Amino acid sequence: MRTKTRRAVVPAVLLTLFTAVAGCGWDSADREARAREVAEAWDGSKAAEVWGAGFYPMGDAVQLPGSGFRGEAGERAYATRKFVLRTGLPAIRRKDGQVRWESGGSLTLPLTEARTAYESVARGGGDGPRLTVTGAELGEMTLATSRGPATVPAWLFPVEGYDTPLKRVALAPSKLPVPPVKPVADPPTDALAPLGRLVEVAGDGRSVTVVANHRSCDDGPAVDVLETSDSVVLSASVVGAKDGPCTADLHHEELTVRLDRPVGDRILLDAFTGRPVPYGLPHQPSASWS
Repeated sequence: MRTKTRRAVVPAVLLTLFTAVAGCGWDSADREARAREVAEAWDGSKAAEVWGAGFYPMGDAVQLPGSGFRGEAGERAYATRKFVLRTGLPAIRRKDGQVRWESGGSLTLPLTEARTAYESVARGGGDGPRLTVTGAELGEMTLATSRGPATVPAWLFPVEGYDTPLKRVALAPSKLPVPPVKPVADPPTDALAPLGRLVEVAGDGRSVTVVANHRSCDDGPAVDVLETSDSVVLSASVVGAKDGPCTADLHHEELTVRLDRPVGDRILLDAFTGRPVPYGLPHQPSASWS
């Protein structure tokens, strides 16, 4: 998979509203208009208020032992979710757990049962290498969220042969707010397309890496950015789309988008969907959606 870095330059001129261009020929000005429509709908909205008060993971809900599982067998067992459980799973003694943000503030949410957490990681059975879980206890882990790093309750699962446990967040994300803007209606996919997912926010917050999609009959995806005081709107498109028949194959590419200032607690939004960009791993449900 190729990784590209693109820096988008955002014009300062306010463009005509997106509603005037839906269904017509699209260009960079139309993408800019749509991005502004999304930003203006979210900034200061009830949805933004709900988002700012909630728990929305922007990092992996599972943390592996140490530097990860060793060797091809361990990596394959984890990738195929092949686990053996050689212990009972405890019942929780309290109903709620607390998210504590490094920047201040906290939120109390229902705890996830150990069985639910385990089954979100392990499928069990089948042929091939497997990992053996030898215990379970409630502890904590640090996780990236939409409001910055937070300490959260986590189920700790010791794995045979490893000095540190596998950790799984013991809280479900908050319910997503209803977006204040609808998805765009049928633009040309080379002009505006939905993003795949958020891969990571850089440690200094000055860049974000996302997955964008394209096909074999173009030169690859691009992602433009519009920054406001409250949001960062990302617009995915395709470069060098060619006329004529195109195969249905879909390629996924990671792109790193640099920002003028750190993301901070601003909302990362997808211009196409009008929704927060979900964090997630390939072929797995995003931790951001609930």
